[in-house]
Amino acid sequence: MPDEFLARSTSGGLLTDRYQPDAAYFAWRKKRIGVTTFDLYTRRAPCGGAFQLVAGLEFALDFIRSFRYEEKDLRYLTQVRDYDRQFVEYLRHIRFSGDILAMPEGTVAFPGEPLLRVTAPFIEALLIEAGLLQAITTSTWVATKAARTVLAANGRRVSEFAFRRAGAPFTVARSAYIGGCASTSFVAAAERFRIPSTGTIPHALVQLFPDETDAFLAVAETYNRYTVLLDTYDVTNAISKVIKVAHDVQERLGHHLPAVRLDSGDLDAASRHVRHALDAANLHRTRILASRDLDEFSIQALVRANAPIDGFGVGTSLGIATASASSPGGLGGVYQAVHYVDQDGTSTPLIKVAPNKTTWRGRKEGDRIGSFGGEVVQLEDDPPPSGSKRLFRPVVLSGSVVSGSSPPISEVREFAQQNLSELPQHYRELSPTSDYPVIPSAALERLRSTAMGTHQPGSNCTIEV
Repeated sequence: MPDEFLARSTSGGLLTDRYQPDAAYFAWRKKRIGVTTFDLYTRRAPCGGAFQLVAGLEFALDFIRSFRYEEKDLRYLTQVRDYDRQFVEYLRHIRFSGDILAMPEGTVAFPGEPLLRVTAPFIEALLIEAGLLQAITTSTWVATKAARTVLAANGRRVSEFAFRRAGAPFTVARSAYIGGCASTSFVAAAERFRIPSTGTIPHALVQLFPDETDAFLAVAETYNRYTVLLDTYDVTNAISKVIKVAHDVQERLGHHLPAVRLDSGDLDAASRHVRHALDAANLHRTRILASRDLDEFSIQALVRANAPIDGFGVGTSLGIATASASSPGGLGGVYQAVHYVDQDGTSTPLIKVAPNKTTWRGRKEGDRIGSFGGEVVQLEDDPPPSGSKRLFRPVVLSGSVVSGSSPPISEVREFAQQNLSELPQHYRELSPTSDYPVIPSAALERLRSTAMGTHQPGSNCTIEV
């Protein structure tokens, strides 16, 4: 369960928002504990784009496995709220016993279609809400941001440098790799997820030496392949010193300079000067890497300007869901009740009719027509449209995780890159001019229209969660 920094000593039961155990208590007291279906989806794509790259399912399944209340959890809950002792006993033995269907990690998805569907006794389904949202939406936001950044780089390598600023660094490293980043700077994540790790040298190391040449020489003599940072003082002077060191050490020791890194200033102008100097010195194979608060928009500008930069290091914009005029912030995932079967077997589709938050009732499936020809969201018993494929897969059945639901990250990454390569170009644009079509079926439209026409405040067709 992400992220270890926060959840290492926390059992699954407390990975929730405060109102959920309270709401569970109210439902338990009034015996509203029938089987309920919830949809997890988003209302808009992250970062102002058209698509989202689904990630975080492995973390979500880890959370389901860990979902329980330990004695220390129950002691805490009874300190903050005077729950009935029988309810506390109920929580002591609760485990998730329901079913979860989900899009596989690496699926390209769109706003308005369910990414995941939970069917379980109401209290179980309610208590896992926040944990599922945290696992799926955080990972999906980072994977989507990474995918956009890699697309903007147009074939140039992108490395994730977010650890020192990321609120959930393990989640960021894993999701960025799924989204197409080639490596991470975070060593613990590289070890845990078997992601390639990369790094150069810090400014502080250069400052330790009386002259940059001494610093560059120390690095060059230590490793047979080495990378140096050029902008501690002045790029123009630094590249001249690096070239002299590179020739000297290659002749004496056979060590090679595969790359240099720029981390400040006008990256376009600096990279052109450095490329010219390297080529003049017959160091044509030495690549130029760039960092410095980069995101997909600044990388796209450098690529379109034909700046001679071979790779990018991206940190803050991947690690923090910041907002700007050109790149709206985090991913607003929602988890809504859509169907309820009470204890006597009465089945009721549920709807929420709050302004701008109206939901689609009923147990639904998503079907993709052809290769990104549009999505149809429909009731699960409706026949799929001709030439379509179902997007959901069962990942939890009767409380047990289905074998194969968490494939190796290398397979998830490969699946994601295949999906992205098939997505039509106009939906891959950083600022697309049209939305991808997600269409409700006629039966789903009729079901919602009926509810909207007959809904009265206080009626039992609505549960707002």
